[in-house]
Amino acid sequence: METKWLEDFISLVETKNFSRSAQLRHVTQPAFSRRIRSLENWLGTDLVDRTTFPTRVTPAGMVFYEQALEMLGQINGVREMLRNNRATVARTIDLAVPHTLSLTFIPKWLTALERDFGPLSSRLIALNVHDAVLQLVEGGCDLLLCYHHPRQPVQLDPGRYDMLLLGREALCAYARCDADGEPAYRLPGRKDAPLPFLSYTTNAYLGRMVDLIVADAKPALYFDKRYETDMAEGLKMMALDGHGVAFLPESAVTREVAQQQLARASEPGQWEIEMEIRLYRERPSDARPGKPVVADLWDYLAAQAPTA
Repeated sequence: METKWLEDFISLVETKNFSRSAQLRHVTQPAFSRRIRSLENWLGTDLVDRTTFPTRVTPAGMVFYEQALEMLGQINGVREMLRNNRATVARTIDLAVPHTLSLTFIPKWLTALERDFGPLSSRLIALNVHDAVLQLVEGGCDLLLCYHHPRQPVQLDPGRYDMLLLGREALCAYARCDADGEPAYRLPGRKDAPLPFLSYTTNAYLGRMVDLIVADAKPALYFDKRYETDMAEGLKMMALDGHGVAFLPESAVTREVAQQQLARASEPGQWEIEMEIRLYRERPSDARPGKPVVADLWDYLAAQAPTA
């Protein structure tokens, strides 16, 4: 059993609505329903009466609800106690970051902070965007760094979470260079000759960005999917080996473009999308003041951040 199942169930009991709870838990409704079903399978009993509307909890579900509250309280209490008892933790900033940004943005960003802000002790938690957001929501990190786009927003309550804009970057199509330094493949392809396409999985945030590019494409893009992964670094390696076209963040291919290993598969401004790089924290409160080092860093970054 996973603790997030307990949190899911508690949310469902309190909202009495699968859709609302899925939204609050930052998951799709089908994924949320599967997690509730997994909890029921683990317990061996139905917790929710699915024959009624609005959603009604079964008698067994009400008994488990009380136990779930107690269990989560104990787990969170122990975690908070251990964190508070570790002196080093108070000076360590826990960062939840999507895999791509952990490889491209974080190293240079931390170098600049060490130079201009001062020495930092940090712990990086590299995850997909969805799980990185959950780390912040569930108190598993101090800061969340992630991509954002208005059509695929990170849905965090602005009344509870602070945000800083740290930069922007484009997601563009790249292909291996030929002997003349030109891309081996060029968009848009043709219906009778689609381009070999290196794709993100459907659950990947960058994959949803590519879907927007394809949906808006004029003229249309023609692809023949040859490979799929949720890691931009994996797509880059496949593109370097000449397997097809991949949409990659510009920062992920800076060196390869400079060395003429990869090249843009389209003209600048065509078939691309710009994303914001955002930093989030839970707003400090009397009950949860947060770490002093995080507050100091946030104040420094707020003074340096570009306007949205």
